[in-house]
Amino acid sequence: MTSNLTSRFSELNPLKPHRWLVLLIAVAVIIRLVMSVYIGDTIDNLPGTFDEVSYDMLAQQILSGNGLTVADDWWPATNAGEPTAHWSYLYTFFLTAVYAIFGHHPIAVRIIQAIIAGIFMPLLAYRVGRRYFNSNVGLVAAAITVFYIYFIYYSAALVTETFYIITTLWSLDIVGKLIDDLKTTHTVHWKDGLLLGLALAITILLRQVFLIFVPILFLWLLWQSYRCQLKSVLQMIKLLIIVTGIIVLSIIPWTIRNYQAFNTFVLLNTNAGFAFYWGNHPIHGYNFISILPADGPTYFELLPPDLLHLNEAELDRALLQRSAQFIKDDPLRYMALSISRIKDYFKFWPSSDSGLVSNVSRVFSFGILLPFMLYGFVRHISHSLLSKRLILYLFVISYSGIHLLSWALIRYRLPVDAILIIFASLTLIEIVTLIQRRQFKTQSTLKVGSVR
Repeated sequence: MTSNLTSRFSELNPLKPHRWLVLLIAVAVIIRLVMSVYIGDTIDNLPGTFDEVSYDMLAQQILSGNGLTVADDWWPATNAGEPTAHWSYLYTFFLTAVYAIFGHHPIAVRIIQAIIAGIFMPLLAYRVGRRYFNSNVGLVAAAITVFYIYFIYYSAALVTETFYIITTLWSLDIVGKLIDDLKTTHTVHWKDGLLLGLALAITILLRQVFLIFVPILFLWLLWQSYRCQLKSVLQMIKLLIIVTGIIVLSIIPWTIRNYQAFNTFVLLNTNAGFAFYWGNHPIHGYNFISILPADGPTYFELLPPDLLHLNEAELDRALLQRSAQFIKDDPLRYMALSISRIKDYFKFWPSSDSGLVSNVSRVFSFGILLPFMLYGFVRHISHSLLSKRLILYLFVISYSGIHLLSWALIRYRLPVDAILIIFASLTLIEIVTLIQRRQFKTQSTLKVGSVR
């Protein structure tokens, strides 16, 4: 069905796909460089980018010889001079490396990040679109990615979003290739296992929440290999052992560091307990509040006073236990609260609570594309359940579910947007195809009438 819809669309592509892609990448880099220069060489705490204040501080702490500690009393509840594991180690050291070379100049990071994002985000959007559908879908997805305001904005922000989206797309591109190889040669290559392990490890080190999706991905890969033959299952198991080994090796150094810093076990980062506690605190009632009002209590004031003597890691674990108690005490409220998070996670309308930048970004990116995303997502689901495309659906649904059950913010949805853009591309191609057909019918009717 998809090939029928896109066969006519190919007539709109007089240039070869790779030439279009080069043009789109050039435009993407230019736009993102302009955004980087516009934001400038300061840390101004722009909307949705508060984390860059923390990453900037941590990079300076490391360069000054203080290690992974906070300079002052810091978010979430860490005392000055104390160690922290709340933030991505990988991104922190990326910032540190750039500062070590160029000095404390955030604009240097913004420019480097803009170039990386401008190249790899459209490229990988194209590769994933082509891998799971065809090159036309990939090209349209790449074009949308170039001009998607959220992606432009966050490409210049000192936060993990841009690199996280890139590595997520990279991971999905690799697993798509694995399934293609299984179907054509009934074999998988260990080199692809190394690449997948590296891609997943980087993604997890950028945002540990991706760990929850990894078992789903592994089970899907085993199921896909089972649909080929038993030999393929054994090969896939061997490959997944390699992937798992790489992931474990990437995490172990930080687990050891965390034990030395906090004298307790912390797998990677100390943020799950804080997020789950604040996201399900009774202050929300039955309606989730994504950002607490300025005239109300702060997030710190919501923390139980009897737990504030604990270090960051101990407090994170204790808060996870308290939040579990919230759910146990009132499971119906938790269900209602999770449902209410849908409006914050998928918000597409302007709001008086948001500034001009946030409203413009929201309406003219996700707001415009949402109908096309939803139509494409639903339209092709029946054709995807038994194909490799199912993994795209599993990612969108599981990743969204994780945040709806814990804490929902728009920027947490951006990796999902990167996949939904592919489905929006399907819709746009279908619309163009229908318009072409109508024009063809009209021209044919006119020709027949003139002959008569």
